Parts: sequence; structure tokens; C-alpha cells
Amino acid sequence: MKRNIGMLALIMAFWFTISFITNILGPLIPDIIHNFNLSDLAMAGFIPTSFFLAYGIMSIPAGILIDRYGEKPVLFCGFLMPFIGTILFACIPVYPILLASSFIIGLGMAMLQTVINPLQRTVGGEENYAFIAELAQFVFGVASFLSPLVYTYLIRELDTHTYTAGKNLFVDVLADITPHEMPWVSLYWVFSALLLVMLLAVTFSHFPKITLQEDEKAGAKSSYLELFRQKYVWLFFLGIFCYVSTEQGVSIFMSTFLEQYHGVDPQTVGAQTISYFWGSMTVGCLFGMILLKLIDSKHLLQVSGVLSMCLLLTALFSPAEIAIWAFPAIGFSISMMYSIVFSLALNTVKQNHGSFAGILCSGIVGGAGGPLLVSLVSDATSLRVGMMLVLVFMGYITFIGFWAHPLINNKTVSLKELITFRKQK
Repeated sequence: MKRNIGMLALIMAFWFTISFITNILGPLIPDIIHNFNLSDLAMAGFIPTSFFLAYGIMSIPAGILIDRYGEKPVLFCGFLMPFIGTILFACIPVYPILLASSFIIGLGMAMLQTVINPLQRTVGGEENYAFIAELAQFVFGVASFLSPLVYTYLIRELDTHTYTAGKNLFVDVLADITPHEMPWVSLYWVFSALLLVMLLAVTFSHFPKITLQEDEKAGAKSSYLELFRQKYVWLFFLGIFCYVSTEQGVSIFMSTFLEQYHGVDPQTVGAQTISYFWGSMTVGCLFGMILLKLIDSKHLLQVSGVLSMCLLLTALFSPAEIAIWAFPAIGFSISMMYSIVFSLALNTVKQNHGSFAGILCSGIVGGAGGPLLVSLVSDATSLRVGMMLVLVFMGYITFIGFWAHPLINNKTVSLKELITFRKQK
């Protein structure tokens, strides 16, 4: 039992590392634009595009690699590739290398997410899987909340106007190896150190053999061909694509929007706003667990979709004081969308769940397409108009709540029954 607790703690550390690195792009976009003198938003949009494109490409092959080589080699390579990517950019902080670094990191992150999900089920036991999955989601959210705050701390400590050598050994080391005009690059050294710890942990740990369940297996070629002929497969794939486009389209550009339209400092208030976005999403996940016991998931998707669109319009057309809280509130309103769309999709089919899950996970490539579309429209018009494209993504997700017809609906109870059940427990 003690060994399992230790292994679960390690798995939570894996999730923390993935999230800490993955969701930092938003605060960095204004710095990337300024330091590399990018002429338009599209060039900045290529950064998340390269990351999520790799993510989408690697999702299905990663499952095949687990079947062939086992979980430990895939875990090691999954951390090794981001380590190489972060070291590469930290040593050569130029725009083309940042693109390559983002692609390499994306490949590794896709491998990690593919192997960690079944690993945590095996380690924790099937009877505890739902709880452990929610715990992992919570840890993931906490890391996303903290990484922009770490960014703000490093920017403040490494500011050439206020930095004083000898006060903090950690900051002194970063100051020596980071370009003075680009203090945000220090984050990549922090990422490298964190990934190195994870690599050592994987090397010296013994992992149990994973037996993939039906919904975790990659599936045969014939199962994919059969699914690709079904219209609902593409419709649900588009739903996942639109969700990730929404999440990344808001989180990546909100700091830049606040800077352009309200003069908000992206390195302090802008970064904090992104931190609160991920924090409110974590809180939303906890509320979602309760709401899904009380409300049909389709109705919940409809309500959250409409609320998200209202909040986005409020953030885009309100004064700074309102926009600063409306943007983070979007994190709360969209927090249940991914899990609901994913579950509605899988509950629509009787078989080939593993293959369908792989296709749905490939929809994460929306993190590449969404921000790129927003940046292209923004360059042709304005950032406000570009971000209104996210309304289309939100609208489609809301539409799923009306047309989806799952074979099995989520089981709901009355509020009285839920309270009574909790008291009995």
C-alpha cells in the first residue's frame, strides 16, 4: 500500500510537470512579440500551433509505442523530448529555435498523457480510478495556476533595474545564464531542471505492467476505417477541436488583449489574470462533479456554452476593471465542456471505444488551429474581432448539447437525494 501511495505521488508529480510547462504560453506571447520583433500576431500564433500540431500527430502513435515497447521507455522518451526542447531554446533563444522547441515539447507531452492515464488506473486500482482521475485534474489545475505566478516572480527578480547579486543563489544562477533583455527565458531553465528530476525519477522507479482496457487500446486499422465512415465521429472530433481552440484561444491571447486595449502590464496583471483563468477552471471542475450528479450533461453543456459566450463578449467589450475578472471567469464556465463532450461521444458508440478515444484525443490539434485562426483574423482586422472567432467555437460546443443522442445518459439524482447520500456516507 505504501508503495502504491508513493507511485501515485510520482504520477501526480508527472501531471504537475506537464501542466506547469504546457499552459505557460499565454503570459509569454507579449514577450515573444516584443523581444523577437514579430510583425504580426500570426507569427506568435505559430508557437502554440507547433506545440499542439505535434500533440495531435503523436496521440495515436504513442498508444502503439506503449503496446510495442512498454510504459517505462515511453515515459522516459516522453520526458526526454521536452527536456531536449527546453534546453535547446534556453541555450539558443531565437524565434526559429522556439518553434522547433515547441514542436519537440508537444511530441513528448502527447506521449506522456497517453501512458500516464492507464498507469494511474493500474497503480490506484480500478475501484479508485474516478477519484484519482479527479485528483490528477486538480493537480493539473494547480500547476497551471502557479506557472504564470512563477513567471511574474522571475521577471521581477531578474529585472535589470532592480536585480541585486548575492541575495538569492537560485536567481543569481538564472541571471548568469539568461539574456538580460529576455528574463522570461529563465523559465525554460526552470522547465529543464524540473524535467531532469522527472527523468531521474523514471529511471530509478519500477512501474507495474499496464494492461490496457478496451477504451485505452489503440485499436486495429479496420476499427478506424469503420469509425471514419460515421458522421458523428467527425462531429464529436470537431467538438474536441473547438473546445481546445476555445481554451487556448482565450488563455493565449487574453494577456495581449488586455495590454493592447487597456494598457495592462502583461508581466504582472496580465500573467495573474491567466493564472486566475486556470485557477477558476480548477474550481469549476470541482463544482462540475456535483452538477453532473444533479443535471443532465447535455443541459449542462448548453448552459455552460451560453454562459461562456456571454462572459467572452463581456471581456471583449467592457472596461479593464470588468475584463480582468470576466476573462478568468471563462475558465470556470468552460471547465466541464471537455469531459462532457468526450463522454457524450464515447456513450454514442457500442464498440471500438479505444479507437474512438484515440480519434477524439487527436482533436487536441485544435490548440494548433484555433490560436492560428484567431491570430490570422486579428492581423487582418483587430485582436478584438479575432477573439470573437472563439464565439464560433463556443457556439458549436453548445450546439452539441442539443443534437447529441448518447446511448447512455449520465445518472442524475435530486439535490435531496444527493445530500441524504452524503450524510449516510
